[in-house]
Amino acid sequence: MKNIFFFLSLSFVLNSCISTRSTLKNVDDSAPDLVLNSENTFDIKQFSTDKKYGYDKDYPINIFYKTSNTDVNQERFLNALAGPKGEKITYDKLESCCPFPTKRSDMGAGFLDVYELRWEGQTKPIVLYINIYEKGILMVPFGLRLKNK
Repeated sequence: MKNIFFFLSLSFVLNSCISTRSTLKNVDDSAPDLVLNSENTFDIKQFSTDKKYGYDKDYPINIFYKTSNTDVNQERFLNALAGPKGEKITYDKLESCCPFPTKRSDMGAGFLDVYELRWEGQTKPIVLYINIYEKGILMVPFGLRLKNK
């Protein structure tokens, strides 16, 4: 009886937490596959002019790139970035949040990873939302730069 109650409760929680419709606005399955450069970071060619890109959970940075190590893609993206004047950035993962439906997960759902970025001289850290499950055009978020090689 306890097992039945547990599975019913778990089913209710999972069904109530994951919407059947995604709120992500910038998923693009036709986006080109990501490419790694010689420094093992993603080769990023575009800069976003949209102030929501990466800063808003509905406009995450989509870095789908098949690998068995889930954290390596975030590092490949973040290690390519620099502060607004070329400063070296540091980052920490704060949490995973914001479940959404996806076909690229065995569970049928994905989560966004939330990262805090800091650099010297910064008055307030910035927070970026990163999605490892979906594809999209990879860009440098507004206000940031690419790291000098």
